[in-house]
Amino acid sequence: MVNMKATDKKTPARRGGVKSSSSTLRRKPVAGKVRGAARRPRARVKPLLKTAVGIPSASPPVVTAMPEALEKPAPQDQSPYGGPATEAAIADPERLTFTIRHDLQKRLDLYLRDRFAGHSRAMLQKLIKSGAVQVNGRAGKASTVLRDGDIVTAALPPAPVRETLPEDIPLNIVYEDDQFIAIDKQADLLVHPARGHWTGTLINALVNHAMKTGGGLSTGSDPWRPGIIHRLDRNTTGLILVAKTDEAHWRLAGQFERRTVRKTYVAIVHGNPTLDSDLIDAALGLDPTDREKYAVRRDEHGRPAQTVYRVLERFGRFSLLELSPRTGRTHQLRVHLSFIGHPIVGDTLYGGKPLTAGDITGNPKMAEHPVIDRQALHAHRLQFVHPTRFNRMILEAPLPKDMIELLRLLRSINR
Repeated sequence: MVNMKATDKKTPARRGGVKSSSSTLRRKPVAGKVRGAARRPRARVKPLLKTAVGIPSASPPVVTAMPEALEKPAPQDQSPYGGPATEAAIADPERLTFTIRHDLQKRLDLYLRDRFAGHSRAMLQKLIKSGAVQVNGRAGKASTVLRDGDIVTAALPPAPVRETLPEDIPLNIVYEDDQFIAIDKQADLLVHPARGHWTGTLINALVNHAMKTGGGLSTGSDPWRPGIIHRLDRNTTGLILVAKTDEAHWRLAGQFERRTVRKTYVAIVHGNPTLDSDLIDAALGLDPTDREKYAVRRDEHGRPAQTVYRVLERFGRFSLLELSPRTGRTHQLRVHLSFIGHPIVGDTLYGGKPLTAGDITGNPKMAEHPVIDRQALHAHRLQFVHPTRFNRMILEAPLPKDMIELLRLLRSINR
């Protein structure tokens, strides 16, 4: 561990007479670590009594009061990370000046990203590099760690104005009440708007559903992702929970963060695993050669990831697996199965291949009949605690038609 002593001596800055901490401007962060990052307080829920599914406990758990930071969001002219915006910030939205009121020990680029959700981190880093962001009158760096009393001035371009429009996209609703909604997501559907895909998403469909039913969606941490607690890949089907109230959002998100939600997936893979059941324990991170992919990493860039698989059926060249992820890394199941040599059928990004009826039956006349052309991965079951009633819930989504047809063909040739 590298010890870095901060000096108490303060010297006047060269511009404007603003005092700045020399340790703040000269200190270099330890590689791979951000020290003392501010953590958002969260309510603590006492262990639940075991109850039947859908039946509340006779003695519901006692929940501590919601932290003030969660009960009372910061006013529009005040950042949850720093002090109130100055008059200059309000009068001129393109040039902002604000004072840090807490010793955040947070990187400048991360602070700006959290404060200005409408701008991407990459764009903010470019602005910092160009000198458009100053700390205590001097050009800041992306790695500059902000301290109590620092004055940040930023010349930011207006954020692009986007609106999540309602769209009449079919929704397969598995469960819904006044707190959340559970959707059986279809294939080829993005969960939320993203760069280059501002329409045709699950969020657009949910906004339309809320307008028709008079309901709403939680605000969450990103205005372009209302209600979103967790995600599924575009071509992964199955269960996804969406919060309708802010209370439901932070309670359900807390369960995912504490890994108390039990998730069960079903996948059809190439080949036959040697063991009927096993734990895949391999850290994951961005693929160093392809930034669109993830890979098993054995260096400091890998984050712990674990998946338990169980073989349900074997079909010669293919197998049906049940998957239970213990962590929730991006593309975790797809990367882990590819890593052990059994990529998911149809997952071309990680070594899987689309299948036609001819590939399975060996009949060349059926070679042009695709059975599945996306990854054969389905979020089948979720087990969690209701956010306000505190009863244990188990929700399931049946297999989609393309996976049912694939299994029918595989079983027909393995009788």
